[in-house]
Parts: sequence; structure tokens; C-alpha cells
Amino acid sequence: MSDDPLAAFIARLERALADASFARLVLAKPRAAGADLVRVTLRALTLKGAPALAFVHTHRTRDITKNLSPGDGVQQVRALLESTFGHAHLFTATAEIQLLISRKGRRTLLQGKASHAPAPAAHDREKHRFLDLDRAFLAELGVTDAQHRLVPAMARKWKQINKFIEVLDDALDATALKHATRLDVIDFGSGKGYLTFALHDYLRATLSLPARVTGVELRPDMLALCAGAAQRLALEGLSFEQGDVRTIVPEAIDIMIALHACDTATDHAIASGVRAGAQIIMCSPCCHKELRPQLLSPHPLRPILKHGVHLGQQAEMLTDGLRALLLDACGYDTQVFEFVSLEHTNKNKMILAVKRAVPRPTDEQWQQIRELKRFYGIREQCLETLLLADRGRAPA
Repeated sequence: MSDDPLAAFIARLERALADASFARLVLAKPRAAGADLVRVTLRALTLKGAPALAFVHTHRTRDITKNLSPGDGVQQVRALLESTFGHAHLFTATAEIQLLISRKGRRTLLQGKASHAPAPAAHDREKHRFLDLDRAFLAELGVTDAQHRLVPAMARKWKQINKFIEVLDDALDATALKHATRLDVIDFGSGKGYLTFALHDYLRATLSLPARVTGVELRPDMLALCAGAAQRLALEGLSFEQGDVRTIVPEAIDIMIALHACDTATDHAIASGVRAGAQIIMCSPCCHKELRPQLLSPHPLRPILKHGVHLGQQAEMLTDGLRALLLDACGYDTQVFEFVSLEHTNKNKMILAVKRAVPRPTDEQWQQIRELKRFYGIREQCLETLLLADRGRAPA
């Protein structure tokens, strides 16, 4: 082994790439104070049948991805360690190797056994596990260029797409859908199709599931854009229809997506999913207009809700809280959590509902719904009305 720790580290990197034991490499601790580039993460991938290294350059306000050949990638790592970073951490199947470079230039090499099986860190997991930049639909939709390099302006969108697929994959694990012989998926309000195409690609190309994915969009220009892209790529099992949640009511849905459906359109989408027996329902609600005027009825919180910002926040929390309770009452395990913005908006809440394999009593949820409505003076909530109409009952 070389007496130069940097040379020894580079040799270990080259060996890991050659014998396919390479898991990932992280360059961190910029030497320059206040540097904009704070970290570089590498992973291996295959582009057009040839091995490559994907570099994710993490800046303070953006990420930039660049793919290089293994040889060029190793040279780039050497250059970054000689000029920019003071810490390199190499993960292989059998070992972890660290190179530390002090501010005075002193180099130290540390080696140890792998503490766990080679897997991407949580920060990089979505990029490695779910989608790769070489997917043809990403170039077709303008997320990557012709050389499958991430378009800088689409870095945030790329993160959002991967996060969406990560959430979906976790939900799939809670169902039997990964073993389905047929899978019907609908995306209400598909827009430019980023998530619709990603969903189709992940289900069919990665999981090899017989999925039929339908994007529903009201705007003719968006419909033409997505339908044209799907036709050019000859994607089997992907189609687009013009309409919305009120005009298209599928008989069978396994996975229902509705992101940024405005106000009660989210309720109609959820009701369609429940009615069709969807195993997974994913919603990212938009505006919350229905309950806001109803909160003006006298009740103990009126002195607080006289402030418009509080009234809006309370209406949003109450609307989505009732939606979650209603889904619980319809046999779903439901979560409400923050999610990255999908259309460059500050609305970043996700409602995720997974149908329970074993039904359980739901009287408690219906009672909670009635109590909340009484406390806030709520006369009507759209989702409750739709669900109870399907059951031939009137809202309490």
C-alpha cells in the first residue's frame, strides 16, 4: 500500500469499483469557510449498458447531478480531495475507509470492517433505490437532458418525484399489491405527468407489476403533452383521459392519487377511491374553502379565529383532520404528514391511507367526527356527505 494516504484511498476506490463491492462514497467538510458546495455523494449506476458514477453535488440551495465514467469519476474525486474537501468516507461490501485531511494538509487513512450491509444512506436512498436519471420519460418531460443529466432547474422536482415514489413504496409494503395479477392506478389532476410517468415506470419497470396507470387531466394542453409523450415512448399500460374527479368515476381502483385537487375536489377524489375499493389513497390537499365560513359560528375559539391567518390554519387542520378520521372510519390506516412541495407551492401536506387487511370496529371514529362537528359548529363536510350517501345514511 502507498505511503501517501490519498493515493492509498484512491487505490481502494478503484479496487471497489473493479470488483463491484463499491456501495457509495461521500465527500464532506469543505475546507473553505462558507463554501457553497457542502457535500458530494457518489453511487454506481449503469447507463446504456455501461458502468458509470453518479455525482450529486449538494450546494446550500440546490443539488446538481452529473454522471461520469468510472475512470473520469475517480480523477474527479482525487481533484476534489486535493482542492475542496477534508473528509472522504468510502463504503464497500466489506469495509469502510475514511480519509481525513487537516487544515494544514495532513492526511490520515482510517479503515474498518463494514458495520452493516452496503446500503445507501437515508439522504441518498431515494435517489438510489427508486428511480435513476437514465429513465427515458425523464428526458421526454425535460427533467434530464439528452445525455440523462439532471437539468439544474429541475433539481427540486427530481427530489419531489423520488420522495413520492418512496412514500408509495412504503405503502405498497403494507398491502398485497406487489403480488397482484392486475393493478389499476388512477392519478386525478395529472398535470404535466411527472408523477404519473414515474408511478408507471416504477410499478412496471422496477417492480414488474401488471399496472394500468391512467392520468386524468382537465386542461387540453396538459393532456396533449402527456399523451404525446406516452405515445412517443410506446409505454404500454399508460393512458391519459380528459376529465376530473366528478366526470370520471372508475369502477375499480387499487391506487388512487390526487395531488393538489382544489378544495372539495380532494373530497370527491377520496370518495371515488373509497367507493372503488382502493388499497392505497394518496392526497396532497390544496385550498380549504368549505369549512372556513362555517367556523364563524359562535364557539369558544371565536376570539382566536377572528384573525384571518388563524382562521385559515384552523380550517386547514380541521378539514384534513376530518378527512383522516373519515378514512379511518372507512377501514383505512391513515397518516397526515408534511411532504415536499410538488408544484412549487407552499402546500406540502400528504394524506396517506392504506386499507386494513382486517376490518375493525369504527364506532369511535364516527363519534369523534360528530363531536368535532358539534364543537366547531360544522354543518356540512363534503367527504362525509359523499361517503354517507354511498351508504344510504344522512350526516349527523
